[in-house]
Amino acid sequence: MASTLEKFIHSLDLRALPRVLQIQSGFYGQDSVYEMFGNECSLSTEEVIKVIGFKINKLIASICENNEVSQFSAKVELPLNFPGLYKVVADKTPYVSIEEIARKVSIGPTRFGHPCFYSTEDIKLANFTIKHNEQITFNSVEEVHGTMAVNCVVVRNNKSHSFTLPLSQEGEFYECEDDQIYTLKEIAEWKIPKCRHRIVKLSNTLHMWDSSSPLPENFDGCLILMPVYEVQAVMKFRKDIVHILSDLDVEVKDVTDCYDTSSFLQPFSLEDIFERTSKEFPMIAEIMEGPSGSQKPYKLLSAGKEIVIHKKYQAARVLASEIRSDSSKKRYLIPMSYKGKFKRRPREFPTAYDLEIARSEKEHLHVVATKAFTSPHKELFSVSVGDQFLVQQRQTSEVLYEGRKRLIDVLACEQILSDSYKKVLLPMYMEGGFVEVIHDKKQYHLSEICKEFHLPFNVKVSVRDLSIEKDVLAAAPGLQFEEEITDSYLLISSASSPVESWEIPVYRLSMLVHLLSKDVQTVVPPVTRTTVEEISEEEYYMLRRYENLTLHPPPRPPKKPT
Repeated sequence: MASTLEKFIHSLDLRALPRVLQIQSGFYGQDSVYEMFGNECSLSTEEVIKVIGFKINKLIASICENNEVSQFSAKVELPLNFPGLYKVVADKTPYVSIEEIARKVSIGPTRFGHPCFYSTEDIKLANFTIKHNEQITFNSVEEVHGTMAVNCVVVRNNKSHSFTLPLSQEGEFYECEDDQIYTLKEIAEWKIPKCRHRIVKLSNTLHMWDSSSPLPENFDGCLILMPVYEVQAVMKFRKDIVHILSDLDVEVKDVTDCYDTSSFLQPFSLEDIFERTSKEFPMIAEIMEGPSGSQKPYKLLSAGKEIVIHKKYQAARVLASEIRSDSSKKRYLIPMSYKGKFKRRPREFPTAYDLEIARSEKEHLHVVATKAFTSPHKELFSVSVGDQFLVQQRQTSEVLYEGRKRLIDVLACEQILSDSYKKVLLPMYMEGGFVEVIHDKKQYHLSEICKEFHLPFNVKVSVRDLSIEKDVLAAAPGLQFEEEITDSYLLISSASSPVESWEIPVYRLSMLVHLLSKDVQTVVPPVTRTTVEEISEEEYYMLRRYENLTLHPPPRPPKKPT
């Protein structure tokens, strides 16, 4: 049965892809030509295309009041890279079965693909009872003993309980509140159920408002987002990907069951390649759709080029930000292979507690006070602007408070006088201001800094990396190394001229390839070129957010005695 392209998308289960469609009729009719993103293709009647995926191309947004569209609100079009971080508002419309959830909600292996729901009634399983209003995390969909089911987890008393729910399970299921923040692109990919809209609340604009913004100045409310989908398809006798918007006025018919899908090329994303076993590498691939960007190696990865994918692995990077007073600071991911050298720059510390975190056994931390502090206790030191200290160690001290002696945490320091040193105690809760005095003139490699010092750490490039055509770090007035992270990479080189190889990030590079049945001539990959990756503000916040989830936060500074 024929249907519009939009209806087909809304009824399609992603797990059923790929699907082969035959063009039936529509505005574009016989021998018509459709062009999107530079891809020109014929959508003739009776034409056959293989749909390999679909995604949200853009969002139609309306300002929302009390979870309803304002009658005065005009609809605006938002691109997926529209700046800002958003919180998802839980959908108040229930789902009537697990099958409906699996069909409409994105459930997958990534950190975004684990939606949470609760049931309004108890659900009794063979050896487990899910209580009503208890949060259920959906992890994956798979076949269990011949029946399709969802793998779920419930956490009780800090202990996880795993179980499966069949798709046939009926009930009344509601979305749980979500306290994470997302970019619009992440929401579009993972957080908009099919055939439903999504309400989001602006959490952080990331950028200053300007007159070109479709949203009102100082807007901090809610938006209702309606998706416009884009179909990714492969046509016979073509090696590129065709992008077709869902609102194209054309009728299609699903002919998958009577068509040989192997006659089409099979595209793979970088994530698909990374999921392959290590034994399958190296492999040769032809690029079907390359990434955007003028930075090496991205400008070399154009459609039609053949590449060798040597291996997959996890690699360390240092997340760094420019030190500058305005909001236009750039962010970088620096590989450990960076061959430049750095000199230290003074760090700033807002509290005595920060001094305790930064001190090391290797050297005395020397600081100058930039803010005065008057101690409420005679046993502790009052600080004046310009006072200099050598930070010693953390300890406890007895103070007199309201006629009673109390033990509090303090920082033992030596005050530097003109011709001597004076032992003083600073309360750990002290809110002041300190600037580091640098005596160390040594030049350090990146690996030495990560090994010898606590991050964050301030530096400036003193010797640029001569192996890089344009070392972007050398132009920075100063850099703060914020933390060391681990990310997923593929090592690639050109198949025609394998002079050098490059590391490309799996989850920050949008690229499609198809594999070629050719033998790899070079077993040993050529020399790997160092690439300093400049990342966007949104990517920076995402890296900080998810890296910090794996770390235990430092203890909070002690509070002032009350």
